[in-house]
Order: sequence, then structure tokens, then C-alpha cells
Amino acid sequence: MKNTSIIDGRRVASDRIAELGEGEVFVFGSNIQGMHGGGAAWYANQRFGAEWGIGEGLTGRCYALPTMEGPASLKHAVEHFIACAKQHKELTFLVTAVGCGIAGYTPVEVAPLFEDAARLDNVYLPQVFWNELSR
Repeated sequence: MKNTSIIDGRRVASDRIAELGEGEVFVFGSNIQGMHGGGAAWYANQRFGAEWGIGEGLTGRCYALPTMEGPASLKHAVEHFIACAKQHKELTFLVTAVGCGIAGYTPVEVAPLFEDAARLDNVYLPQVFWNELSR
């Protein structure tokens, strides 16, 4: 299954990522303690090597983005992610709907944080984020 597509010029990450291609990075919502016990964090740990105890940054074939510590913390974490994506142009970052599961945010709340990431050629966002960014 293909992990990415281009729809109306938008780089869209698949909602179902079972395998990663060369240079692809699974971006998932975590907690700062890196306790990957549920949702996409558990999946990242089990499938793509996200290390227990790493709650932010590159880990395994993943990028952990802490979403459980509040809106201000999430905003800063997304800024750190964007800086990492700019620094690692050789990687393709497949962003899940971070924060919209266990953390309890909605795409309306989270998608605007990724506005700058949407401009990066190596970042693919979930369709639910594009829906909000396109309004």
C-alpha cells in the first residue's frame, strides 16, 4: 500500500501505514515521558521501533510528537518537528492525525499548527489536516 499521495497539489499521508519505505518517518502523537502504551504511539513502538522513554524527536523510524501536555506545549513541539523536517530533507515525514485521538484535540485545533509544515516538500499531512488548512 502506498503511504503518500498528491491530491490537488497537497501532500497527503495515508491513514493506514503498515510499512515504511526507504527514508519514510512515521510521525505520531506521544507523551513527553515516551510511554507508548496506546493508539499510534503503541503502533509506532510495535511496528517502527519508537523507543520507550523517548517522547519527542526522532526515534526508530519515527518522530515522537508530545501531544498530552497542553496546547502551548503542543505548539512548541510542532515547531521543533518543523525544524527537524527542515534539517532532514533526505527524510519523508508521514504525519498522522497527531493529538486527535487519546489527547482529545480536534483537527480544527491541531491543523493550524502545521501550516508551516504544509509548505515543506518532505512533509505529508493527513487529509483531515488539509481539510482544515484549505478553509
